[in-house]
Formats: sequence, C-alpha cells, structure tokens
Amino acid sequence: MLPVLFGELEKTCATLLKPHGPVEIVLVNDGSTDKSWDLITAHCRRHPGCMGVNLSRNFGHQLALSAGLETARGDVVVTMDADLQDPPSVIVEMIEAYRRGYDVVYATRRERGSETFTKRLTARLFYFLIEKLSGTPIPHNTGDFRLLSRPALTELSRLRETHRFLRGLVPWIGFPQTQVFYDRADRVAGETHFPFRKMLRFAFDGIVSMSAMPLRMAYVLSLLLFGIFVGYIIYVFYNHFFRGGELVPGWTSIMSAITIFGTIQLLLFGVFGEYLGRIYEQSKNRPLFIIREIVPAETETPAVPPKT
Repeated sequence: MLPVLFGELEKTCATLLKPHGPVEIVLVNDGSTDKSWDLITAHCRRHPGCMGVNLSRNFGHQLALSAGLETARGDVVVTMDADLQDPPSVIVEMIEAYRRGYDVVYATRRERGSETFTKRLTARLFYFLIEKLSGTPIPHNTGDFRLLSRPALTELSRLRETHRFLRGLVPWIGFPQTQVFYDRADRVAGETHFPFRKMLRFAFDGIVSMSAMPLRMAYVLSLLLFGIFVGYIIYVFYNHFFRGGELVPGWTSIMSAITIFGTIQLLLFGVFGEYLGRIYEQSKNRPLFIIREIVPAETETPAVPPKT
C-alpha cells in the first residue's frame, strides 16, 4: 500500500509545488512490525522533500498524528491516513480555503464508501452524543483529514492531554474553520486497524476526554436511585404501621435489589475509576510519544503564500 501512497503524494506535490512553493511530506511509522519503516526510509532517501519519523513503539493513532504535526515545519500542515480512502487531491481545495482566510479546513465526506449501515448509524450517534455532551460543535462525517495553519497548530500543540481526541480538540481551539466535501473511497489495500473493539474504545475516549457529563450522569443516577430507595422504605413503614400489613419474606425481592444496586454501584465505580486513572496518567507528565529515528528532509522549510 505504501508505494501506491507515495505515487499519489508525488502527483499532489507536483500540483502544489508551482503555485504554493516547497512541499514537505512527513511519514510517521507508529511502531509497525512489517517493512513499513524500510520502505519509508528508502523513499525519503530518494526524495529529499520527505521526512520519515519512526516512533519507538506503537503509541496509537492519535499520538502518531500528534508526532507528525509537531515534526512538520510548514506554515500549513495537512494530516491524513495512509490507506488512500482520503484522496490527496483534496488538499488543493483545502489550501484554496486556507487562502480565503480559514485556519482550519476539514475534509468532510459526502459518501462513506462501502461502510456498513451499522457503522454509519453508530458514527452518526457518536457525533451527536459527543457534541451534546461536550458543548463543542464537531463536524460530522469528518475524520483526521484536515488542514491546520501554523497559528492553529501552535495552539493545538499546547494541549498536552495523554488521552487525545484530535477530532474534538481541533474544534475546541477555535480559529476560523470551514469544510470542503469529497466522496470517500474504499481502502486501496490491506484491512482496517480499527475493529469494533477499538472503535468503541475510541468513542469512549472521545466522550470522556471532551466532557465530564458521565460523572454528572452518575451523580444524577445516584440521586434518582436514592429517591426510589427512600420511597420504598416509606412505603414499607406505612404498610407496616398504618395498614397492618405484614412483610412477606422472600429471597427474590432481596436478591433482585442486591443485584440491581450492586451492578449500578460497580458501573459508577468504573466511571469514577476511568476519570481517576486519566488524572493519574496525566500527573506523571510523561512525553506523549518517543521518536526513535528521523530520516530528515533536506529542503528549506515549506511555505504557502499568506492568506489574502
């Protein structure tokens, strides 16, 4: 897949070079165990305008993107994945939008290729939930294919959260933002590295990183259950003292109450523990990623003509 990616990037760079000046390509290897780094190294040595960044291990998609963003030297930086579902040709439109005065340009999908109905539905639900919970407007059908100006990137780099959700952090920093639309293609080669388990974790990271609403929901749920419990105690005492009723002993109701309340308590402890764990990780103040090796580009710092 990488040779195909290299070819497409070269075509796009040839289109950008004449009107916009030098172009730099930063290729990040996120601890892959195949021959990806060898291919990246060989390509960078043949093409001086390319820079390869080899991380010391797999740090995850969002931190790998952060490594590329913080290594890039241009006045304008575009991030994209290597599977070519996001066509590099869209970068031309993104730069045109930048020159109209926008610091952040999202590439938004009109179509999602051959994705299943379930994935489309869950993606729509996820963006709806995170936008409502966080209070930050996040463009729908928009992944990590975006353009950032140098001022916007500088502010984004100041956010040092360990559990990063760039799709929420980029809208949060503000600056003039807009969208360009394109049709998302199928993967050129290989299989997705985001199975359902990882997508679920990614969605949970996004919600927890951008909002404290789960904690508030746990608080509200606790108050609601406490009210139900107090109401039941009042009913029992009223039935016993004023109506002469006698409680019917039985293990069913007792076990049901224990199971329900025990499950809810464990759920609440899980939510609290997730936030507490993130505070613990953040307090260590470790670097977000570790770069093992860089194959440097041997060109001047790329630049795009200033916005008009």
